[in-house]
This record gives sequence, C-alpha cells and structure tokens, in this order.
Amino acid sequence: MTTPLTLTQGRHPDGTALLTAIGEIDMSNTDALAAALDDTPGPLVLDLTGVEYLDSAGLSLLFAHADRLRLIAGPLLAPVLTISGLADLATVHTSPN
Repeated sequence: MTTPLTLTQGRHPDGTALLTAIGEIDMSNTDALAAALDDTPGPLVLDLTGVEYLDSAGLSLLFAHADRLRLIAGPLLAPVLTISGLADLATVHTSPN
C-alpha cells in the first residue's frame, strides 16, 4: 500500500522551481518523489511544510539531491533535517507552520 503523498510543481517567488510535498514520505512513495525531483532540472525549492512524516528512504533521497535543494520545513521536521546532517549540505529554512 502506498502512503498518500501529493506533489505540486510551481515557481517560488524568486523564480526558482518549486516542488511542494504534502503527506508522508516513506519507502512506499519515494519513487514518485524521485521522479518529480529528476523531472525538475537545476536549483529547486522543496517545500516540506505539509510533510507529517519522513522516513530514512525519503531522507536518503533528499541527500542524493542536496547539492541543488533549498528546503522549507515545519518545526517538527526541521530538527530531523539538522540531526541527520542534511542541513549541512542543503539550505534549510524553517517555517512557523
């Protein structure tokens, strides 16, 4: 069974490609996230404020793309990105939501 994850593409106000994720990111749906990341060349803002859960498969995928990502995370997910070391490789902005 695939965990619900909605991915929406758009543009960040600064013109950079934007991918917004809502739901949970786990091993059952990382293929969809990987495809969306691969389909968006160049720098990318990944908005994770609507993500309620991120497992190691999702985290590993983010590490693979860290050199081109700017992440926006909510207060529950931001510590995970910091503790994992991802915040040392990609820019992480914390949203109050």
